[in-house]
Amino acid sequence: MSPKYLVINCDDFGQSRPMTEAIMHLLEERRVSSATIMAPAPGFEEAAEWCRRRGQTNVGLHLTLTSEFDAVRWSSLTGHPSLHDESGHMHKTVEDFERHADTEAVLKELHAQYEKAARSGLRLSHADNHMGSLYGTATGRSHIPHALKLCAKWKLPFRLFRKVHPGDPLLSGIPGVERAAAKASALAGLLGVAIPDYLLSHAFHVQEGETYERFKEELIGKLYDLPEGISETYIHPAAEDAYMQENVPHWEKRVWEYRLMLDDDFSYAIRDAGVTLTDYTHIRKHGRASRLGSALALTRELLRK
Repeated sequence: MSPKYLVINCDDFGQSRPMTEAIMHLLEERRVSSATIMAPAPGFEEAAEWCRRRGQTNVGLHLTLTSEFDAVRWSSLTGHPSLHDESGHMHKTVEDFERHADTEAVLKELHAQYEKAARSGLRLSHADNHMGSLYGTATGRSHIPHALKLCAKWKLPFRLFRKVHPGDPLLSGIPGVERAAAKASALAGLLGVAIPDYLLSHAFHVQEGETYERFKEELIGKLYDLPEGISETYIHPAAEDAYMQENVPHWEKRVWEYRLMLDDDFSYAIRDAGVTLTDYTHIRKHGRASRLGSALALTRELLRK
C-alpha cells in the first residue's frame, strides 16, 4: 500500500484575535501541519510577530480578495476601487469580486500582500486563497493562471488539486471541476509549482441537526477513506468568543474545528488509519509533476475543447 499523507492547514491566520489564539495554540502543540496568514486582516501584525519570534517555517500566505463578515472587515492594501464595495472594504462575496475586480488591480494586490509578508520577516512555506476567490467558481472568471505564475516567481507551492476525490461533499458536486483541475494542475507542472494530489473539503456551515460528535465522526471517517498520495484539508479554528459567536454566522463550527484538533480520538485515528501528517515541505519535494507529463496533459485538455 502506498503512503497516505495529509496536510491540515489552518486558514485565516490573523483574521481576528480568537482565530489567531486558536491557530497559535494548534501550531505550538503540533496538532496541525501549517497555517496561512491574511496580510490585509487586522490581526496580521500580531500573527506575523509571533511567527517571526518563533522562527515558524510552516506558515504560508492566504491570498485575500474578499472580506465576508460585518463583524470584522478589511480593505485592500493597494486601495484600487474595483477591489472594494460601497463601504470601502473588500467585496463580501466571491461573485462580487469576480464581477467587479480589475485584473491588473488583482495582480498588484497579490504582489502587495506577498511583499508585506516578506517585509514582516515571514519565511513563507506556500500560498492558498481565501474563499476560493481566484478559482472562478461563481462566474467562471478565474485568476488561477495569474496566481500560479506568481507562485512560480515566488518559488512557493500552491493549494490546488490534481484529482477530485469521489467522496468529497463539495468538490465532487461542482460541474466541470475535474476538467478545470486537469488544466490547472497541468499548468502548475509546466511552471514548476508544487501542488497536492487531492483537496478534501467539508461543509463550512453548521448543517441541519449537526452536532460536534457528528462532525467529529465525519472527519475521522475521512481519515480512514483517505486516498493514496498527498491530500490537504483546511480548517478555520477559533476560540470561543461571545462577540464573534453572536455576530459571525456559524462561529460554532470554527470552535468545533479547534476542539477536534485537540481531541485525542482524532489523534488516535490519524495513527490508526496509517496517515502521515505532513506539511508543504513534503509537497515542495514531491508535489511536482514532470514538465513533459504536464505538457501532454495540457495538450490533451486543449484538444478536448
